[in-house]
Amino acid sequence: MREFIYTPPKSKDLDIVYLDKDIIVINKPAGFLSVAGKGVELSDCLEARAKAKFRKATIVHRLDCDTSGLIVMALHIDAHRNLSRQFEMREVKKTYIAEVAGKVEKKTGEINAPIRCDIENRPKQIIDFENGRSAITKWQVIEYKDKTTILELTPITGRTHQLRLHMQYIGHAIIGDRIYADDKIFNMAKRLHLHAEKLEFTQPITKQEISLTSKCEFYLRN
Repeated sequence: MREFIYTPPKSKDLDIVYLDKDIIVINKPAGFLSVAGKGVELSDCLEARAKAKFRKATIVHRLDCDTSGLIVMALHIDAHRNLSRQFEMREVKKTYIAEVAGKVEKKTGEINAPIRCDIENRPKQIIDFENGRSAITKWQVIEYKDKTTILELTPITGRTHQLRLHMQYIGHAIIGDRIYADDKIFNMAKRLHLHAEKLEFTQPITKQEISLTSKCEFYLRN
């Protein structure tokens, strides 16, 4: 596992995709923590910057530091409770774009491989069919590149590093992945090519169905 050097974005501006009196949806840049880590050097994070502008903003779910894309945050306790329940009941649909090494032969598929923390190598996760927690990912090919494949990934569960580990597990690690890719695949990109492109959920108070998308930095959809 490669050394983690934290360099949060210098600009304090938030890329706000959606805002009402109950929730805020933000497009998180790659290389930025969703929540603070241990130590003052890891205190700058998306939640802290959101709280600076919206005092009661709280995180409901997370994206890996290396992953970019959409995060929804609650602006009061009732919204937080409702959104948390939606995530717990798997009512929120999340769609990601990933660029993985090699050619994924099948056009669609599903990975069902349980995950647990690698206790001796945190924050790394491992596949463990005896002691791991259920983890399911659906995938679909979007486009074949010269040495890579662009995939649409739909996680059914929300385990830590699920998409990164599942792609490595089937032999197609995400390029730029400092934790799960070998040196050759890691060096194919300057960042992790994983982006939370789409988020679909129910507005916690009005019950309106909300569907939001975010442009991917490393791949432009046709």
